[in-house]
Amino acid sequence: MRNILTVVFCGCLLLLAGCKREQAAQKGMAGGMPGGMPGGMPPTPVSVAKATQESVPTELHVVGTVEASAIVQVKSLIAGQLLRVAFTEGQNVKQGELLFQIDPRPFEDALHQAEAAVERDRAQVAQYQAALARDEAQTRFAETDAARQEQLHKESLASKMQADQAVTALEVNRATARASEATINTARAALSADLAAVEKAKLDRSHCEIHAPLSGRTGNLLVHAGNLVKENDVPLVVIHQVAPIFVNFNVPEEHLNAIRRLNAGHALAVRAVPREDATRSSVGHLSVIDNIVDTATGTIHLKATFPNADGLLWPGQFVNAVLTLDTIQNAIVVPAEAVQTGQQGQYVFAVKADNTVEIRPVTTGRAFGRKVVIDKGVAPGDTVVVDGQLRLFPGAPIKAVDAGKMEGPL
Repeated sequence: MRNILTVVFCGCLLLLAGCKREQAAQKGMAGGMPGGMPGGMPPTPVSVAKATQESVPTELHVVGTVEASAIVQVKSLIAGQLLRVAFTEGQNVKQGELLFQIDPRPFEDALHQAEAAVERDRAQVAQYQAALARDEAQTRFAETDAARQEQLHKESLASKMQADQAVTALEVNRATARASEATINTARAALSADLAAVEKAKLDRSHCEIHAPLSGRTGNLLVHAGNLVKENDVPLVVIHQVAPIFVNFNVPEEHLNAIRRLNAGHALAVRAVPREDATRSSVGHLSVIDNIVDTATGTIHLKATFPNADGLLWPGQFVNAVLTLDTIQNAIVVPAEAVQTGQQGQYVFAVKADNTVEIRPVTTGRAFGRKVVIDKGVAPGDTVVVDGQLRLFPGAPIKAVDAGKMEGPL
């Protein structure tokens, strides 16, 4: 009996202690949870940004490929032994820079022979001209003699035979003079041919040195020094002109009319962003609009030209091509991270004057970079939360901190 009373007494003590703890907890909640929220709740650290007014470009984002503005296969115009390669594979070369040298000795010998033939022809022309001068002098004498013999024959002072002999001598001298003229013309033709041979030999000798036809970047060396090369045979090296350089891309045909209209007034700007490094870009302009729509894909082919002075773009490279059509002035923009999506649509957490937040439904426009245009719901200068939204609710107090400090534990 005594044991039973002891157990009942202990139970009553425990029940009394539990009731006191519950009453104390209810008092604490009643004094520190206005509106049903925890009393003295610390502000939630978030990252914020202000809505600004900016000029927002209308852009088309597509994938493009980089293409060299010119590709030249360097070949030899003569046959001979390749003596020297004057560049390094993959090197940038300038127009006119020496690339290859072919053994010039056979062509120098041919030039000397052609020059000697020219000198011989000139001597022959001079010789034939002297003979022609002699024949012309003899012809003039024969004309005078024939005229005199004819007059003497009329006066019966010379026989008919003498007059006929003088006329015959005149005809012979005239024929000899004509033959001398023909010989001179033949010699002059031979001289012209040999002069052409000299120019051909000089040209062949100049082709012993192969110079870069344009500025660009060389590829792999395809024929090495010591090899025999043929005339207009395999390429020795291929040069790609990379400044300027082209970017080819396609856009939906629905934008064709706008592109044509805007490009007629001024060349539309195009930005090329390498896919492996989005922090760098190159700016060029639209240079070619293809003359046909691809019916298979419903796109129009475009080509943009870039100066590429820094060598950022590389032939065959894939890039993100951004074609700028026009610009919206004074658009309200916020960081794209500020816009959240819920059951009722898109919204942002706007910071009020008392450092609490409220939910604002928004209507968004186009996105560009890491920002988005807000067509409705936010005014310029409004502060919105860009990081830490998962811990927020309407009326929650916040504390603005740097983005780098958002990595700590909740």
